[in-house]
Amino acid sequence: MNGAKRGLASANHEVIPMTSPRIVLATIGTLGDLHPFIAIGLALRERGVEAVLAVPEDHLPKCRAAGLEAHAIMPRFEEVGRAIGLPDDEIVRRVVSDNDFLLRRVILPSTGDGVARLVELARGADAVVGSAVAPAAGIAAERLRLPFVHVLLQPFLWFNPHDPPRGPSFRLLKGAPVGRAARAWNAVLLAAIRAELRRRFGGELNRVRRENGLPSSRAAPMVDAGPWVARELGVYSPLLGGAPARATVTGYPWFDRDEDGTAALDAELAAFLDAGRPPLIVSLGSFIPYSDTDLYRRAADLAGRLGLRAVLLTGESQAEPSRDVLVRPYAPHSLLFPRAAAVVHHGGIGTTGQALRSGRPQLVTPFMGDQFDNAARVERLGVGLQVAPKRFAARAPGLVRRLLDDAGVASRAAAVGAQVSAEDGAGAAAEAILRVAADQSRASAFSR
Repeated sequence: MNGAKRGLASANHEVIPMTSPRIVLATIGTLGDLHPFIAIGLALRERGVEAVLAVPEDHLPKCRAAGLEAHAIMPRFEEVGRAIGLPDDEIVRRVVSDNDFLLRRVILPSTGDGVARLVELARGADAVVGSAVAPAAGIAAERLRLPFVHVLLQPFLWFNPHDPPRGPSFRLLKGAPVGRAARAWNAVLLAAIRAELRRRFGGELNRVRRENGLPSSRAAPMVDAGPWVARELGVYSPLLGGAPARATVTGYPWFDRDEDGTAALDAELAAFLDAGRPPLIVSLGSFIPYSDTDLYRRAADLAGRLGLRAVLLTGESQAEPSRDVLVRPYAPHSLLFPRAAAVVHHGGIGTTGQALRSGRPQLVTPFMGDQFDNAARVERLGVGLQVAPKRFAARAPGLVRRLLDDAGVASRAAAVGAQVSAEDGAGAAAEAILRVAADQSRASAFSR
């Protein structure tokens, strides 16, 4: 594929001859951060692009099992833990309970090395694509003078005064729909939050920028794309919310395979599903189980009280199976969730997307960050409810019963599932990225 001639359509539909483009896609974080980038990488590859993933070392096997070239820009999670001096479960508890910990102790200390690795990896590339949790991507693209496409996985991070984030840290904001006065109020408060993010974390990012010969930036870490951005994409369903006028919402990019690249239910799980009524399915993603393994026990108790069977997706944590409770570390959500009576989950954006796609009612129990906002958006769609983890045992039985007994929720969930299932966010994102690469090629050709 390297060196093969190919034509890319520019924004005005003129075809620009160029060698097969090379696009570097950078992200760090959990599987919810990784899977959309694998999906976009595969969509780019289908279009004749050399797609290269830049990810934490833990995620290399999954990327390569999907058939994509991948390189590490961050060490293994256990190495990060050793550098911090805390065990894995304590790091997760700190991330969940302390809004600053993830940025200050995990993301920012790795940014300098991440930029250095990305600069080497992206030399000769046609564009760099990066997520909000990978600030090294934008800095590396700016240093190399390559187009940068900034990707947000959730509407939360737009800090949009028209449709503001929800959660414990944003209680003073006026929720959508909002009038002119409320929008003005939201804009003032969100500007203050941006200023606080710059005060707390901007200095470290600007130090990395200066080390790479770049001027300081007033961009708010985790929220703003930075001074060097060609395109901004929101890769989630437009049903969850819009985006500022400068950005494009693509729909969800779907990827849902195990570490070995398989996308199938194992025989025992398939037999369990076939043997009785639809179960309650419980997933806390790949990160939260380190923090609160007891919620699985409470969820199994909940299923028993309601006369339901249950499937618990526990990651690396442990839970007790029984005749009516099956435990798995992971199963493809796209195949499992549609078989549920209802889905109980933590509100991670990837799990939320798969739950929406399944067309089944949801109970969301958010722990941190964007999960509160995602839960509020699920409620706003009328396809689910939410409960705080500390109140799960007391309130979840009644809430799940409400969801199962409400024909309106079932109907809305099915309708939303049909719409979300039809989204091709990976293809739409790939086309947007290729337009950026084409425009860059066109500009380079005209400058010669």
